[in-house]
This record gives sequence, structure tokens and C-alpha cells, in this order.
Amino acid sequence: MKDLSEQLQELSDKEFIRPSYHQLRVPKGDILKMAFRTRYGQYEFQVMPFGLTNAPVVFMDLMNRVCKPYLDKFVIVFIDDILINSKDEKEREEHLRRILELLKKKELYAKFSKCEFWIPKV
Repeated sequence: MKDLSEQLQELSDKEFIRPSYHQLRVPKGDILKMAFRTRYGQYEFQVMPFGLTNAPVVFMDLMNRVCKPYLDKFVIVFIDDILINSKDEKEREEHLRRILELLKKKELYAKFSKCEFWIPKV
């Protein structure tokens, strides 16, 4: 298997898609473990908050499982970044369509203002 730097050098077109942690629902049995109390009452996270020690690992595991059919073919996942590699415009459109459909099917969404498309260099 090629290392990441070799994969990136071979391909000319790249896109970053950035889904985010807050789309991960906290299992019901774990909600109370993350509860906190203030003078205004007790608050319980229903979705994964930022700042938890294991949050990046949990989210990266989810993204690797979701993107598994395309990993090391044209997708690289790093925590909350999905890097899509393409050789030309036609391939780029197809890869992007596949990944966006996959995310939609798994009910994961990316905020397009945080995504980068058609970047020549990473």
C-alpha cells in the first residue's frame, strides 16, 4: 500500500469534505456520563460535544467505516476530513457524487462553507 504522501502526489484534483462531530448521537446509556449541572439545572449532551478525549478517535472510526468501500481507492479519511482524489474532471464529479450520496445515506452532512473543492495542492 502506498503511503499518504505518494497517493497525494499522484493525483491532480482534490476535494476536502468536512462532516462534524455533532452529528454523532450519544448512546442513551452514556448520556448521564456527560451530564453537567449548573445553577440553572442539569444539562445532558444528546450529541458528541467537542473537547472529549476520545471524540476524534470515535469520529474517525465512524468515518472509516462509512467510507470503507472507497478507502485507498480515491478517499483518505483523517479525523473529520475526507480527502477525495481524482485524476480528471469526469472522475472528480463521479467520486464527489458517490461520497455525497454515501454521507446522505448514513445521515451525515457536511457544511459546504467548510468544504474545499478543486484544490490543486494539499
